[in-house]
Amino acid sequence: MEPYILFGLGQKYNSRTASLTSNRLSSLGTYKFVNIRFNEKDTSATDSVGSLSADIYLSPLTKRSVRAEFQGVTKSNGFAGPGIAVTYNNRNLFKGGETFGITGNFAYETQLSGGKNTGLSSIAGGLKADLIIPSLLPFSPKSFKYAVPKTKISLGTDFLKRTKLYTLNSFNASFGYTWNANRFVYHELNPINVNYVKLSNTTEEFTAILDSNPFLSQSFEQQFIAGLNYTFTYNELVDRNKNNPFFISTSLDIAGNTLNLLSGSKTTIFGLEYAQFAKADIDIRYYLKWKKEQALVARLYGGWGVPFGNSTTLPFVKQFFSGGPYSVRAFKIRSLGPGTFNSEENGTSSFFDQSGNLKLEANLEYRFPIWSYFKGAIFADAGNVWLTNEFEISEDEPAESREFNEELIANGKFSSNWAKELGIGVGMGLRIDIQSFVLRFDFASPLQVPYLPEGERVRIPFFDGGVIISSLISP
Repeated sequence: MEPYILFGLGQKYNSRTASLTSNRLSSLGTYKFVNIRFNEKDTSATDSVGSLSADIYLSPLTKRSVRAEFQGVTKSNGFAGPGIAVTYNNRNLFKGGETFGITGNFAYETQLSGGKNTGLSSIAGGLKADLIIPSLLPFSPKSFKYAVPKTKISLGTDFLKRTKLYTLNSFNASFGYTWNANRFVYHELNPINVNYVKLSNTTEEFTAILDSNPFLSQSFEQQFIAGLNYTFTYNELVDRNKNNPFFISTSLDIAGNTLNLLSGSKTTIFGLEYAQFAKADIDIRYYLKWKKEQALVARLYGGWGVPFGNSTTLPFVKQFFSGGPYSVRAFKIRSLGPGTFNSEENGTSSFFDQSGNLKLEANLEYRFPIWSYFKGAIFADAGNVWLTNEFEISEDEPAESREFNEELIANGKFSSNWAKELGIGVGMGLRIDIQSFVLRFDFASPLQVPYLPEGERVRIPFFDGGVIISSLISP
């Protein structure tokens, strides 16, 4: 415990030092309660005057714990499915405040009815292990006064199987640091971040999609990603007494530069083609609270990725997507964009993810209590993804394929008319908030559909715009 305690024998009492020590011990994630008591010592038999003794009382958290999260999603296009995530934690693993955690997740989604692709399904799963060490190796924890910095080592694997399309397996590893500069500011730096993606079990249908879409094909070719990423977060939500808290999070992801140096500017290393890109995003939220549990929440999000060197497009796993329960809720998950591109009109499977290297999004939500555990929400969402870099179209491609790609570039490219190309939706929601988890139901309908002809994009919500229904369970 000595590295985490800021006061010592012979020092003068300082309330700030005592408070920081309590905060540092609490931030280890090993103790439920931390209590430091200072008592005046009996100085009758000594010459010392006003001496204090310090007693530190620590109540440990349960050493081992298991948490399960359940999720259910239903959509108006007939897709539905459950999801589950189970997390196991072992605290104080090596008797030094270390935390070891394993998380496994699984989700299944299928189209039960409606649409020409009835019978399509998706299976996703993953396993991730984290080891968190309460020290910023190789620096001393005392170099950081507010909270104990942590070193985090992660290993994980994920798989995604799209029936009638492909299977995507990914393996990732990272080594990095996290620390709180103060109550509101949080940093995360991963100088080592490696991701390997393997595409397999491709069907003839998916191969045809790749052959006719060089943008998509090139994004799947970049299989090896290695670089660093950094995230800065300023979060006033930790202060429950603040009426108008502000939240901002921004991240930077750079990949391929070190591999480029190690390979002598070759396009491959270890026999694998690696990706080179820079990607940044920012998430800003403002909460206006009044009366009892009423709040107006505004959110702005922007992200941009630029491929260079070895890459002409961002790797598929690094691209931006729009639509779904955490995005523009009036549209199917990952179904917006790029720009005004219409995947169904161009023969692309409606179950296929649509992506871009630029994303803009905004949300406005009014939250209010109804009765007891029941809360309500009225919201408006807007957003889309676009392309900012063009890809080459081979002159040898068939006329139909060339026409498809030219339309993708023309409709997907970001321009000054971007506001007219936003997917906009409105809706209402019901939340059942029972302490340990929240059950969320959202009913949303489009107000502006970007892939319809200009002049026909504005719809009347809930009448001629269709309805997307989603439900989520989260802790």
